[in-house]
Amino acid sequence: MTLLDGRWIGKLYSGEWKPGGGKTHDVLSPATGEVLGAIGTATPEDVTDAARVANDARVEWAARPYTERAAVLRRAGDLWKSHADEIVDWLMRESGAIGPFGHFQVTTSAEECYEAAALAAAPYGELLRSHEQRLSMSRHVPVGVVGVISPFNVPTILAIRAVAPALALGNAVILKPDLRTSISGGAVIAALFAEAGLPEGLLHVLPGGADVGEAVVADPLVRVIAFTGSTRAGRAVGALAAQHLKRVHLELGGNSALLILDDVDIEKAASVGAWGSFVHMGQICMATSRHLVQTGIAADYVSALAAHADHLPVGDPTTGTVALGPIIDEKQRDAIHGIVTRSVMAGARLAAGGTYDDLYYRPTVLADVPRTAPAYTDEIFGPVAPIVAFDAVEEAIRMASDTPYGLSLGILTTDVTRGLEIAEQIPSGLVHINDQTVNDEATVPFGGVGNSGTGSRHGGAKANLEAFTDVQWITVRGSLPAYPF
Repeated sequence: MTLLDGRWIGKLYSGEWKPGGGKTHDVLSPATGEVLGAIGTATPEDVTDAARVANDARVEWAARPYTERAAVLRRAGDLWKSHADEIVDWLMRESGAIGPFGHFQVTTSAEECYEAAALAAAPYGELLRSHEQRLSMSRHVPVGVVGVISPFNVPTILAIRAVAPALALGNAVILKPDLRTSISGGAVIAALFAEAGLPEGLLHVLPGGADVGEAVVADPLVRVIAFTGSTRAGRAVGALAAQHLKRVHLELGGNSALLILDDVDIEKAASVGAWGSFVHMGQICMATSRHLVQTGIAADYVSALAAHADHLPVGDPTTGTVALGPIIDEKQRDAIHGIVTRSVMAGARLAAGGTYDDLYYRPTVLADVPRTAPAYTDEIFGPVAPIVAFDAVEEAIRMASDTPYGLSLGILTTDVTRGLEIAEQIPSGLVHINDQTVNDEATVPFGGVGNSGTGSRHGGAKANLEAFTDVQWITVRGSLPAYPF
């Protein structure tokens, strides 16, 4: 039995599959241009209706025993696995992901549900000291309705990492997926939770444009916003949420550095660096965006990384074994190529790639990149590896820190203690000693600083509990107190 049996075509999910107030939207394959299906789209009025239904449904859901909520999340985790091949097929066709990266998304999405199931049973309060003769304690209570706005690049993980814990903790959820991946990042999740037995009214999947996202943020019944996307869009979401006095969790862009010291094995380091910059066509917020290489090995590293780039096959992930699929659309491809072109004009040397065929962009290596070039200063979000040499480690620390972003950091060195000392001096939400910058697990707190977001807000019991609940103080006295009034 398939997960997506056709009921979703031309519709959105709001407790049931039904037409949205907006027009249907054709979802295209970036690899072939084929129309994969038409999804229903929402209007701001649909958001208002969904919020009202969700707010009513969440009361009974929060009152249910935690074991019932946990059971739904466990079944959801099992369904990711039992429908893995179908979901991976959608990910390959809709987002351009290669098969192994699609399976990584499915496996991680299942783990997010299993971790959320355990979260439902986590201790939700603590006893507090009081100078009064009373019992004093705090407890975490559901916020009510959570709005989740997710991007196109890793559509299942970047939605489910907020949807699953929010539901497990007794909330209802309104999910607005990116229109470009509204099937794998929206319809799949709706169908999966329906099959898992989630009661109607608790999950609403509303694909749509910016007006729908604004309506989710502004609706008075939606109390918490979890947004993943660009820094530019995140600023707008944060500003609108602030106007409505809402808690907002922002996971934004990055310009992550990989520091490569001269004591490493160059070939192994080049393999690590290639993965960090080229995996999933570089369309990952944590992608290695700047390779800072010590001068003594810089030339050899450029040659080794360029060799890796030249040998990586690029093509349609559904028709053969490739390392990179297509860029999501022409706008994104042109933005990538513009950064490469302007950086070469600014003085960078093209060591590999720099060309494309339709939406297939060759993995690209830029050497001798000026620190004023856009490939150094901007988030690329494409398969491009800019390389800059440094002499002393102190210079590398300044270079790595010289960015408004602060998402992920990698340091390659045989001296692990030295690596940790370097990491302490560079602002970053994530740090990986002897690994590249793209790492994520369902059990760990994830988030960046600066222009990369508002800190660790997803992953791990503590971060998820804080993200999707309110803290309530409770006192209990054995008898009425005597006051002087």
